[in-house]
Amino acid sequence: MSEKATRAAYGEALAELGAVNDKVVVLDADLSGATMTATFKKAFPGRHYNAGIAEANMVDMAAGMSTMGLIPFCSTFAIFGAGRAYEQVRNSIAYPHLNVKLAMTHAGVSVGEDGGSHQSIEDIALMRVIPGMTVLCPADANETRKAIFAAAEMDGPVYIRLARLATPVFEEDYPFEIGKANVLRDGKDVAVFATGLMVNEALMAAKTLAEQGVEAAVINIHTIKPLDEACVMEYAKKCGKVVTVEEHSIIGGLGEAVASTLMGKVDCKFQRIGVEDKFGTSGKAKDVLKEYGLTAPQIAERVKGIL
Repeated sequence: MSEKATRAAYGEALAELGAVNDKVVVLDADLSGATMTATFKKAFPGRHYNAGIAEANMVDMAAGMSTMGLIPFCSTFAIFGAGRAYEQVRNSIAYPHLNVKLAMTHAGVSVGEDGGSHQSIEDIALMRVIPGMTVLCPADANETRKAIFAAAEMDGPVYIRLARLATPVFEEDYPFEIGKANVLRDGKDVAVFATGLMVNEALMAAKTLAEQGVEAAVINIHTIKPLDEACVMEYAKKCGKVVTVEEHSIIGGLGEAVASTLMGKVDCKFQRIGVEDKFGTSGKAKDVLKEYGLTAPQIAERVKGIL
C-alpha cells in the first residue's frame, strides 16, 4: 500500500482544480512549501498570493476576493489558520457566509517534532462551533482530492483539515459526498466512527479484533459538520456500542459531535478515543501517536474494553 500525506494530495488537487476552474485562487501565509500550495503556484503563478506571516490579513484578503466571484483557498498550518486568524474566519468569512475554503495543514499530534505549540488539537472544535461552517477531515490522499473538488463546488465557507504525515492510500475507491459517511467495514459488535488519519488505524484495529472474534464496523466520518446523523443513529442502534477515534482533543471534536447526536435517542455504551485534556509533545510522529494511544493496537485494546 502506497503512502502520501494529505497535504501533498491537496497541492496536487489544487493544481488539477485550477486547470478546470479559472475562478480558483490560492492564498498562503509564507508556507507554500510546507502546505504544498507551491504546486499550484508553479502551475498558476498569477493566481497564487503570499500574504506573508499575516494569517488574519490572508483570511480578510480571501473574503474580499470571494465577493468578486473568485473561489479562494487559504492555507497555512492549522494552529495559525484556525487559531491566530479565528476572529477573521468568524467575522469576515462565516458571519457574511462568504465562499472561502480554509485548507489547513499540519493538524493534530502527527505534526511530530514541532511539538505542542504547533500541534493543533483544537481546530475541529473551533471551526465546528462557527455557524454555517462545513468541516471536512479526509482520511487519505484520494479522499483529499475529492474533498477539495467538492468544497469548490459548494457555496459557503469550508474548513478542511490536512496532515503532515504520509499515511496509507486506500486501494478501494469509494464515493465522496459532503455530509455522507462511508461505511468501510461492516460489523455487528461495535461501531467505530473515525476521522482523518485515524480511519486507517481503526481499520487495522478492526482486523485485529476480527481475529479475536469481534466484528467491528468502521465508519469514515470525513464530514464532521454537517454530521451524517442518520448513519450514526443506524450503527449505534445496530451495534449497541459506539467508539469514536480522532487525532484531536476529545473535547469539542468528533466524539462530542457523535455523542450529542445519540444523547437521549439511543441507549448504547459510548467511548471517545483521542487526545485527553492535554497539549501535544515533541517526537517522531508515530511515537507521538503512540504516546497518545492513537495506534491500531492501542485502539483495539480500548475497543475490547467497551465490549
